[in-house]
Amino acid sequence: MNLNLKNKADCRYDMISLGEIMLRLDPGDSRIKTARSFRVWEGGGEYNVARGLRRCFGLNTAAVTALADNDIGRLVEDFMLQGGVDTSLIKWADFDGIGRNVRNGLNFTERGFGIRGASGVSDRGNTAASQLKPGDIDWDYIFGTLGARWFHTGGIFAALSDTTAQVVIEAVKKAKEYGTIVSYDLNYRPSLWKSIGGKEECRRVNKEIAKYIDVMIGNEEDFTACLGLEVEGNDENLKSLNIDGYYKMVENAVNIYPNFKAVATTLRTVKTATVNDWSAICWADGKIYKGLDLPGLEIYDRVGGGDSFASGLIYGMMTYGDAQTAVNYGVAHGALAMTTPGDTSMASKAEVERIINGAGARVQR
Repeated sequence: MNLNLKNKADCRYDMISLGEIMLRLDPGDSRIKTARSFRVWEGGGEYNVARGLRRCFGLNTAAVTALADNDIGRLVEDFMLQGGVDTSLIKWADFDGIGRNVRNGLNFTERGFGIRGASGVSDRGNTAASQLKPGDIDWDYIFGTLGARWFHTGGIFAALSDTTAQVVIEAVKKAKEYGTIVSYDLNYRPSLWKSIGGKEECRRVNKEIAKYIDVMIGNEEDFTACLGLEVEGNDENLKSLNIDGYYKMVENAVNIYPNFKAVATTLRTVKTATVNDWSAICWADGKIYKGLDLPGLEIYDRVGGGDSFASGLIYGMMTYGDAQTAVNYGVAHGALAMTTPGDTSMASKAEVERIINGAGARVQR
């Protein structure tokens, strides 16, 4: 596959993400509603991809976001620094003392176990990131002066407010103007779109964004909800994906959006919260490439598995330019990310490549 990536020597960054970064409060083995202590992580759908590319794969990444300038915002910044993601593109918002005008987002998430699925409660209204509007970010400076080979954003950030959707459109247009490859994870969340126009507004926004995307990531529900494209033959509960139907849907999508160079999705069959069948597929060059099959994958914390799939996929595309290799990197990295707590990956590239090469779970000494 030919993505026409910009020369690394001409860009400060391999990849830049755009999205909200929240604090995740994790009750560990307890429940949110009964917990007396929480472990704190950072996370955000778009940011997790940048962090995975930096921490696991060693690429130079940055995150465009906004944070309220208080101790909570500085804690998020500290997590980002620990993850190696450049924080110089953060837009800091003056804090009013109590969060009346601006605040930082919180995400309470419990992991689930067995028949009890993972569950999350977001507390992200009125955040600094949700108040970003067109003109707040100097995209000419970012893509023109600094330079980036790849730009990633997604439907979660686009759904935070009326203005964040406009920021995404502004950003993807400017990225294409400067020859930067753009990926987008549709990541449909009905709760986020509910108060700003629902599914109708979701489709209006995402159909505009899709015109500028090179690598589109999304499952069958995402494509149906966000772009109005159906997957024929899918079961009504979306428990498993009809791959032939998905392929036909992708062909239809590419006819509408000929700018798509690749389309990818994870394949997950949830047996219990802690046991999933896990794989992925990627469409490129008119073909479907099936990733590694990892049946009966034991899950420690499923949150962020899809984001880690995306970072592995992007690494494979940037490094090898081969869809089969890329989807295998995505499957392996996503699987490893779900064996550790928190939204972000703790895997190394060597571990990912051992999985790709068929290594089992024997102790490494």
